[in-house]
Amino acid sequence: MVKADEKAFDAGHRKTINHNIGKYNAAVERGLAKFENLENSKKKAHVIKWRVMENLDKFLPEFEANFHKRGGKVIWANDVAEAQKEILNIINRSGGKTVIKSKSMTTEEIHLNEFLEKHDIESLESDLGEYIVQLLGQKPYHIVTPAMHLSKEEIAKLFHEKFGTPIDATPEQLTQKARELLREKYLRADIGISGGNFLIADTGSVALTENEGNARLCTTFPKIHIAIVGIEKVIPSITDLDLFWPLLASHGTGQNLTVYNTILSGPRQPMETDGPEEMYVVLLDNGRTNLLAQKEQRQGLYCIRCGACLNACPVYKNIGGHTYNTTYSGPIGSIITPHLKGMKEFKHLSYASSLCGKCSEVCPAKIDIHKMLLLNRRDAAAQHDNSKVEDIGWKIWKAGMLKRSRMDMIGGKIKNFFLKHLFSRIWGKYRSSPEIADKSFSKLWEEKNKETKAP
Repeated sequence: MVKADEKAFDAGHRKTINHNIGKYNAAVERGLAKFENLENSKKKAHVIKWRVMENLDKFLPEFEANFHKRGGKVIWANDVAEAQKEILNIINRSGGKTVIKSKSMTTEEIHLNEFLEKHDIESLESDLGEYIVQLLGQKPYHIVTPAMHLSKEEIAKLFHEKFGTPIDATPEQLTQKARELLREKYLRADIGISGGNFLIADTGSVALTENEGNARLCTTFPKIHIAIVGIEKVIPSITDLDLFWPLLASHGTGQNLTVYNTILSGPRQPMETDGPEEMYVVLLDNGRTNLLAQKEQRQGLYCIRCGACLNACPVYKNIGGHTYNTTYSGPIGSIITPHLKGMKEFKHLSYASSLCGKCSEVCPAKIDIHKMLLLNRRDAAAQHDNSKVEDIGWKIWKAGMLKRSRMDMIGGKIKNFFLKHLFSRIWGKYRSSPEIADKSFSKLWEEKNKETKAP
């Protein structure tokens, strides 16, 4: 587990991530300038996602019915174990042994690569960033750019050690090498697995957006295609893509539109020349209905996974993605993970924020993220998910703050003792404790007034 305080003071890490996020921010600023009325587009996206979440029980069956009409099959998975079991059943029925994957956060959520490896099934990432972190044995660092924490020199060193490429290879040369290594994998893979950016209810389709073309290869060459998609990804109509695709592209990478945008509506039809013989969509719940049940916080499900809030967050820019120890990092991860995986274990993520509000400001779906963080903190306290030590500490603090005389009963020397020997461990070894004066301002003011009034 990566510790936040170590990463925050890792100068090399901070230099790399701030350089990469800086480049993204410059591109995103140019991309957003292309919108005639950005605020209106964001409001429209918010309303559409609100409508979906309020009527999810209608839109999901509509998607399922329309997908079935084209020969596709829908599987409902309540949790990680069900999703893993269903995917393994499909692979075993076909006798498959090799899987090629496109970038998908839901497959990371269900730990698919590790699960398949345990069952002697080769699972290879085809997205370049995902491929790099898979070679390193790491998890994705960022929702959009999995290898954001690595410099080009570190990637060149990795390829040199793994494949014998020149130690000073350029990004273009490294990309070419990855292309050579992956191309034959597409041709021989038994199963193609992808995620889905959007589920389109009125056509029964899965919409994929990408920049490398690898998702199209993963979903076209193998005989079987499995898409694992969260239930919140549904949108009412194919016409909504003219709003959501540009919003996703501009907020994610600064592009007007990503390079490859694909709509898949089932397996290959009789008159079509390519595509899989079978197509499955695994609709993943895995705690999403827990969040849906929270009327005040369900807007966390409006997220379109653009990564804008991560790039804007001052905390993320200091500690990075791996320190969250969750699939979804940054501000959006901090508000949804406690509901997906349990408030008691992950409530601390909602406290890892400065509450500056930048995340809410940049969100293309206008999710009130910093308010959600406060609501999670409220729920953690109301459900008594805080530790006994924390509860006792806050009670003592409250008792002292309610009455000035109680605060002044304890002198500055005693307060400094506690700061030095107790709170310094909580605040971290890299921070120096403040020095508290022997007397409070209130006490000094009181004494000064007494001297003034004295005859």
